[in-house]
Amino acid sequence: MKFKRTVVAPLMMGAVAVVSGGWLLQQDVGSQQSVFQRARLFDEVINFVQNRYVEPHTQEDLYKKAVEGLLSELGDPHTTFMTAEQYEDLHRQTTGEYGGLGIQISSRDGWVTAVSILPDTPAEKQGMRVGDRFLEINGKSAEGWSDDQAVKELRGPKGTPVQLKVQRVGVEQPIAFTITRAEIHVRSVPYSYMVAPGVGYANLIVFSQTSTVELRAAIDSLRAQGARSLVLDLRGNPGGLLDEGVSVSDLFLPRGDAVVETRARNPRESETYRATTPESYDGLKVAVLVDAYSASAAEIVAGALQDHDRAVVLGTTTYGKGSVQSVFQLSGGDFLKMTTAKWYTPVGRSIQKDVKPGEEGEVEQDSSVMGADGNPVAQDTTKRVPYRTDSGRTVFGGGGIVPDLIVRQDTATEAEKAFFRAASRQAAKFQSALFAYAVAYERAHPELRPDFAVTPQMRREFFDRLRANGVEVTLEQFQGAQRFIDAQLIDEIARSKFGPPVAVRRDDPTDRVLQEAIRLLQQAPDTQALIRAVQQAPNAARETASRR
Repeated sequence: MKFKRTVVAPLMMGAVAVVSGGWLLQQDVGSQQSVFQRARLFDEVINFVQNRYVEPHTQEDLYKKAVEGLLSELGDPHTTFMTAEQYEDLHRQTTGEYGGLGIQISSRDGWVTAVSILPDTPAEKQGMRVGDRFLEINGKSAEGWSDDQAVKELRGPKGTPVQLKVQRVGVEQPIAFTITRAEIHVRSVPYSYMVAPGVGYANLIVFSQTSTVELRAAIDSLRAQGARSLVLDLRGNPGGLLDEGVSVSDLFLPRGDAVVETRARNPRESETYRATTPESYDGLKVAVLVDAYSASAAEIVAGALQDHDRAVVLGTTTYGKGSVQSVFQLSGGDFLKMTTAKWYTPVGRSIQKDVKPGEEGEVEQDSSVMGADGNPVAQDTTKRVPYRTDSGRTVFGGGGIVPDLIVRQDTATEAEKAFFRAASRQAAKFQSALFAYAVAYERAHPELRPDFAVTPQMRREFFDRLRANGVEVTLEQFQGAQRFIDAQLIDEIARSKFGPPVAVRRDDPTDRVLQEAIRLLQQAPDTQALIRAVQQAPNAARETASRR
């Protein structure tokens, strides 16, 4: 029996090896044949379409359509095929200088959407708003377009017009715009100033090649003016260059601290980015402001400073764009921009919000939730998972960055919504009337001071100008939106008389998020006290509240 066991067992193993090896070999051959069959099938289809389809198409055109169709079926708006010309457009955008309208866009729910309107650009002057969804560009339906398709159509020679039709939250009918292209130069930090005694303010609106240099210069200037605290405003910042997001975080973190981790399909291609220089601003208290339009590199900075207890984050949950795109050069000079990894904060939170449209957890924009400034107010319904920061306090994952303290701007009243709907139907005419009135008013009042107030007479004059310009709003609608009207008049008149920096500062007293940040920073003697104050606040993000 012992003999049989020692001989039969190897024989049986040999038989299994022969049988399974042969089966595996056959499987491999079958797999190769299947690949060849599919490739032959594809070529047959291309051949039939090229030769027999009712309308002619070149072989080059058909292969390009096939590639674009393949990438489209991945369901990832950030993975796209780019021609050499489109690649150059992308490069110009990230270096900070390009021609266009001054709109930063992103594909959301199948539509290209304005996620940032850059200051002092044609789009801002014509009244475009964050959240505007592009229905048509130059007479072409924009449904299902990628970002790259939209960029190619929006940009063109300086001085040429672009025809747009957009859908705005809270407005039933599409809004038409004709905006003339101009040379756009994007400053990463357009505004920085002392916002309160001891508190500096820096508005970082994009991550381009000059972002770290500009931000460092702004902070150094503020420190020289006596700033012991900093408000870093990342609201509306759609992101940009990964390296700049890491570099900006590096300013506030000690050497060696993790900033962000990229996790790829192949673990060997994953990478952790760390601070490489000593902390530049040790002891400077920092509050970071974010909203639903803070994305990408902006989320990297907010997440890194939050995870390391270096700053408190205020506002509303960020967008959740945490995927990494790599650009591969193809034969013929074309390029493939493809998602190759996802970003994770230092404690392991995924920044990417992976939610299919219609499922629970997406950031909803409902016309019934509108800010007093006319912009949509996003609602975060994502199920959250708790994580622990370096000090052991709770932060939340699940996509995007959840602020330590939830602070929302005032929402619009029903009367204000009625005015927004009426005025937005003639948005270009409204903006034109506002600009014309502001210029006429400031020229007629050379004695005007930066702290001027809106008077009843100014409101009556502006209402008359709106009506004369063809903006069909009733006096009742106009009066119901007085705080919005006053804010618009103050901003446009101050911009015309004193310039954008003064206009921006006039908005500060009504900015609830900013005012809360100032209050916390002024009361806390150091960063540890600042964090404790946020944790004790009524609207602090808590583990129990996350599981609603």
